[in-house]
Amino acid sequence: MTAATRPPSGPQPASTPAASDPSGPQPAAAPAASAPSGDDTETRRSVRSGVAGLVGAATSGLFGFLLAVVITRGYGTVGSGAFFAAIGVVTVATAVCTLGAETGLMWALPRRRLGARGDAARVLPVALVPPLLVAVAVAVGGVLAADALAPRLLGGSGADGAAPLTASFAAVPVVVAMTLLLAALRCVRPIRAYVGVQFFLLPVARPVLVGAAALAGGGLLAGMTGWLVPAALALLACLTLVAGPLGVGRGAALRPAPDDWSAFWRFALPRAASAAIDAGNMWVGVLLTSVLAGPADAGVFGAVGRYILAGQLAMQGLRVAVSPQLSRLLGRGDRAAAAAVHRQLTTWGLVLSWPVYLLLAVFGLAFLQLFGPEFTAGAPAMTVLALAMLVNTGVGNVQSLLLMGGRSGLHLAATLAGLLVTVSLGLWLIPAHGATGAALAWALGIATENLTAVGCARAVVGQPLVDAAMLRAGAATVAGVGAAAGIGVLAGGRGIGGLAVALGVLAAGCVGLLTLPRVRHRIRVTMVQVRGRQEAAPAATGRAPEESKGR
Repeated sequence: MTAATRPPSGPQPASTPAASDPSGPQPAAAPAASAPSGDDTETRRSVRSGVAGLVGAATSGLFGFLLAVVITRGYGTVGSGAFFAAIGVVTVATAVCTLGAETGLMWALPRRRLGARGDAARVLPVALVPPLLVAVAVAVGGVLAADALAPRLLGGSGADGAAPLTASFAAVPVVVAMTLLLAALRCVRPIRAYVGVQFFLLPVARPVLVGAAALAGGGLLAGMTGWLVPAALALLACLTLVAGPLGVGRGAALRPAPDDWSAFWRFALPRAASAAIDAGNMWVGVLLTSVLAGPADAGVFGAVGRYILAGQLAMQGLRVAVSPQLSRLLGRGDRAAAAAVHRQLTTWGLVLSWPVYLLLAVFGLAFLQLFGPEFTAGAPAMTVLALAMLVNTGVGNVQSLLLMGGRSGLHLAATLAGLLVTVSLGLWLIPAHGATGAALAWALGIATENLTAVGCARAVVGQPLVDAAMLRAGAATVAGVGAAAGIGVLAGGRGIGGLAVALGVLAAGCVGLLTLPRVRHRIRVTMVQVRGRQEAAPAATGRAPEESKGR
């Protein structure tokens, strides 16, 4: 095990999953005579976690789209551009202020023991204190500078931009604390707890509150407040859910050892910059477009970006579902199992995400008509970005392989390469081409980052990251969706009518596939994996490890 992947100090054996019982680690269950192989066990475990993540991501995507409709319909191109820019300020500031600690928690906690007698709680002060200090400093500075920043970021919005910017900066410490505790929640509770907060509470509450503000005639400040309040609710929920498993308040040691600080931040600091880039990629484009081309173009680009990010939710749901599992596998040197999990979930993500992006590429006009006729100018930008996202989702979560393997420096190199391309091309293309120029710059940045990350991950893991199943799934997806899209365009053009025809053809094709015995068998196998029926039987005197229950 290299220094980069060495777990923090503590008596946690490398091959023992972190226990969730407050009294400390439980004895391992005796293996059954017919126990499945390690790779099979890990892939079944990833299936169960992945399904939970996908369900949450689907819900989050639905309500995220509803939020975009509420913002664009309620505030128009100019107002929504200012709204998206204010959200971008919070998103980028939060990503900078977390200093990579959220990924550090997902890397460190699975390698430690939970409970009152464990050493996991010692990581909390290490991970929380520096980011919160930085967040408070940024909040104070941002509130003081809001009057000066508003004309540049939100100029021409027809509203007092200083007020929503002030609210945005003031909320940064709350959003930072929520982000960090969400990462801890994913590691110490079964995934359904994380899904409930991240993929249900936040995305459901935001369109409700923002819509209420818009219906009441509230301006940007009221709408932005509606977007921010759910973060405070999520923070309270995380505090309640995290304290018990970590043994906080029940005798768990909270004073870090000296090497806790060095081990954690040696990993997290390189991630700090890449996290800011990852979270802010779209919002950097929104802010650049707002400054270089005006709020109206920023509103169009923001609306396009909402569709693009919604299509990525399947991959995000899979990533947060299995990141702790990848950390544990790579931490004990089981690279073959980690690569098997990666290949399986990449195939899932490809099958679920590519149809979305292929339809967005062909029927961008139809999707943008749902926001209003003034947003249809973003159709070329939609096509460009949708095609770029085929690359992003096609390579899978290679970034997670790098990060959970402790190679945050390589991940930073890949993200810096992508950011350099995005910003340099954006400064050149946005003044002349507006939202389309921003999309071209971001698309080339996406391709650069992902292809760089693939090369690094393949070298680090030392295992194949692509297999025949992935290639067959990709070819079948392109052929099936491409045929449906072609029929839709011929029958109804690229507007809403053509989209409806394409969706009808796809639905009919899916129903037809369900009649095939091989497809039905594959679905039955997956459902058995989800329910965990093929897990090794626990010993009579012990209980199954908590990790097998969906963590």
